[in-house]
Amino acid sequence: MPDRVPSDHETVETHRVPVESVGRTDRPRVVLPAELEFEDGDTIRLALDGDWYHAVVETNLDGRPVISHVADNRRLARERDGTNRLAEWVADSDVSLGGSVHLDVVTDGTEYGLRTPGKRVVYTATGGPDASLSDIARNLDN
Repeated sequence: MPDRVPSDHETVETHRVPVESVGRTDRPRVVLPAELEFEDGDTIRLALDGDWYHAVVETNLDGRPVISHVADNRRLARERDGTNRLAEWVADSDVSLGGSVHLDVVTDGTEYGLRTPGKRVVYTATGGPDASLSDIARNLDN
C-alpha cells in the first residue's frame, strides 16, 4: 500500500539543486547532487510539484548527473520521447532557468520529487519496485 509523505516530513531528505539551460537553448535540465550517487542511465520515478512521471539520469559534459527529460512513463523516458514534462513544468511554474528548485528524496534510489521552493507537496510513495522485479526490468533494458 502506498504511503503518503509530505515534503516537510522528517524522513524526506531535501536538496537545493540548480535548473540550467541545455547549451544555448531554453531547454531546462536539473543538476543532481553527487552525494546521491546516481548512475548514468538510472530510470527513476520523479514527481514535479506532486505529479508523478519518469526520468532517466544522464551525465553532462562535466560528469555530473542531470535530468533533462521527464516523461509520462518509463518507456518514453528511456526513449526520450513524448512531451517533456520538465520543460512544461518550468514554463508553467515559478521555476526559472538559472534558478533552483528543491529535490526531495522520497524513496532513495527510486522515487524523487522536484518542487518549487516554498511549496509543500504530499507524495504518494510506493517504496520502489520489488528487487526481483527491478532486476528483471534491468535485464530487459540490456
